[in-house]
Amino acid sequence: MALKRTRERKLKPISDMNVTPMIDVMLVLLVIFMVTAPFLTVGVKVNLPSANAPNVTENETPIVVHINSEGRIFIGDIEVSNETVSDKLIAITQEKENPKETKIFVRGDRSLAYGIIMEVMSKISNAGFKKVVLVTELPKKERA
Repeated sequence: MALKRTRERKLKPISDMNVTPMIDVMLVLLVIFMVTAPFLTVGVKVNLPSANAPNVTENETPIVVHINSEGRIFIGDIEVSNETVSDKLIAITQEKENPKETKIFVRGDRSLAYGIIMEVMSKISNAGFKKVVLVTELPKKERA
């Protein structure tokens, strides 16, 4: 604690708070968050085909199965093989009240062969899931 002299030669404590260290810490945290924020976006990059169909509005959050341009399959952000996709979906939905009524959205990259996407959808349907939907984008002229 610094002391200040007055005219009467009495020493009096200075009660000002030094905020410089706090500002330094805040600026370091700000830089860290600015650098890491772009890496926090999750998802699989899929170039969806376009189709002229009505939008689907849902109350419950569906499970999204992504198939990227290389044919790799993801449930959310977790990669699964073609053989285990139905087993993983069954495991994910087993705690739901009516697991076979769970909505499953399939997002297949437009560069993939139609047969690859249909094979994955077939495996999901054969596992007993009744609500399997293929996701597309609206054509460019209708997006605006």
